[in-house]
Amino acid sequence: MIGGLDHARALGAAAVSIACNPGAEVSRHADVAIEVDNGPEVLTGSTRLKAGTSQKLILNMISTATMVQLGKAYGNLMVDVRPTNEKLLDRALRIIVDATGCDRATARAAFQEADGHAKTAIVAILTGVDAPTARARLTAAQGFVRHAVTPSSSRHRSQRSTDD
Repeated sequence: MIGGLDHARALGAAAVSIACNPGAEVSRHADVAIEVDNGPEVLTGSTRLKAGTSQKLILNMISTATMVQLGKAYGNLMVDVRPTNEKLLDRALRIIVDATGCDRATARAAFQEADGHAKTAIVAILTGVDAPTARARLTAAQGFVRHAVTPSSSRHRSQRSTDD
């Protein structure tokens, strides 16, 4: 682990560590050290319990914040879903319904017109435009649904909020 961090830093990459012991050796080799003092494990030596759970939650928070900052979310919905099976298709349609308040038939029609792109379907429904226009609005809004559905989206593009 330490060798990997040192190598990453030597290449100019950011090195981030997560440790469940304050002052851990690995932290001294990272540009960003995340340390969680979650106390001793219930079963001594079993790091899959509190330590493993803590690290997983930290990674979940980082990845969720990243998805929001990349425009993959709209409100509390992960809208950049790519359905590759029936389960994900159902999820995409439910997301479109939840995001727009439309019925399932409208969601399905917009989704099909948008060539299976949920974000485009959402923008089309919320703004009342066709799929090509919705796609252009999304592109102009750098992929952020919230900015694409806002009338003056160009002034908002640099003001990315956490509820995108």
